[in-house]
Amino acid sequence: MSRKAAVVALTALAPISWGSTYFVTTEFLPPDRPLFTGLMRALPAGLMLLALTRKLPQGAWWWKSAVLGALNIGAFFPLLFLAAYRLPGGVAAVVGSVGPLFVVGLAALFLGEKPTVKTLLTAIAAAFGVSLVVLKAGAAFDTVGVLAGLLSSLSMSAGVVFTKRWGRPEGVGALALTGWQLTAGGLVILPIAFLIEGAPPALTGTNLAGYAYLAFGNTAISYFLWFRGIERLSASSATLLGPLSPITAAIIGWAALGQALGAVQLLGMAIAFGATLAGQLSPRTPKVPAPEGQIVESFSTTEKNGQEVSMDLEGSGVRR
Repeated sequence: MSRKAAVVALTALAPISWGSTYFVTTEFLPPDRPLFTGLMRALPAGLMLLALTRKLPQGAWWWKSAVLGALNIGAFFPLLFLAAYRLPGGVAAVVGSVGPLFVVGLAALFLGEKPTVKTLLTAIAAAFGVSLVVLKAGAAFDTVGVLAGLLSSLSMSAGVVFTKRWGRPEGVGALALTGWQLTAGGLVILPIAFLIEGAPPALTGTNLAGYAYLAFGNTAISYFLWFRGIERLSASSATLLGPLSPITAAIIGWAALGQALGAVQLLGMAIAFGATLAGQLSPRTPKVPAPEGQIVESFSTTEKNGQEVSMDLEGSGVRR
């Protein structure tokens, strides 16, 4: 397996893990507490990573971490849950699947990643495939729900792009940066959850097991792999792994909940998965502005004396 393929495979574990969220939420958690669930996903995981890494932001990274935490977690979770409550699940998933298109536009604006026809067609194909998997006949549309879904997708997309643009400070690992963002995002959700939903519910052992999985496996580990992958892949390649989440959710629904998968759903899975693979086949990672004092890791290659040689885009010698 090539180095890039290994990075793609590890990064893909994040959206695959997120595909289990619906099953865990419906089968293990108390009902009608989406914001509390978002809080329990983010804050305990962030605090655990802070305790493990024992690193706090310095200088400008206080506000950068707050911005990234709000975009990737603090704003994304509440908007996502609002969309889920206002829209049928399939409609919410389709609205969220436009994320790669948002990333293409934002990456062109902030990263200098020139959009290509292939990238645009791949993003459209991914959204179409997801729609075949999850969209039901006669699905209702709600204006507030659709707007919330679009804003949640835009928030996460902006988080991907600015995570890529800012990198991380020299000497700080991806685990610490993940902890900063999860903690900041959890602190954003905290007052919203208590204001809207009130005091926490009484929790059973099953509830605690579900929250433990969401916080540590589904969030701490998955977001670490996600942010690490964003550093090493182009923004569009990373976000085109997103369709793996609804595909995984559909497979779990079929295997664990007895939900039917017909020919249309299987066709949609094939299209979405094919678009995901196509999104990883760009011949080289586009050159992007490197954060100060850092490099952007590249998988582009050239030939020298008949051997494939990896090229460093920036050549500063400082690894992200």
